[in-house]
Amino acid sequence: MTTPSPADDDRGCLRLVLAVPLTLLTLIAAYFCWTALTITPSGPWDDDAYAGIVLACVLTIAAGGTAAALWLSPSARRALPWWWLLPALLLSTVAGARWVVGG
Repeated sequence: MTTPSPADDDRGCLRLVLAVPLTLLTLIAAYFCWTALTITPSGPWDDDAYAGIVLACVLTIAAGGTAAALWLSPSARRALPWWWLLPALLLSTVAGARWVVGG
């Protein structure tokens, strides 16, 4: 019977430690993306609604970018598979499209 290497033993704990902020950043991005998608301006004169859309999109992209920066660290890439980053990037893409189309 072989024993796992020390690197494999710490990987589960490291995955949990890195998964918490990555999940929180993804939830923050989801909230602001939802906000950007649900704001509807009353008309072309509604500058406050357009500013709210832009702000929500910027915050979504910032949270997604922070999640990507966290995942790009060598320890996170070793512990978390690439698909952990996919929801944050998808939300950032949706927010970018909303910003261009409706913001």
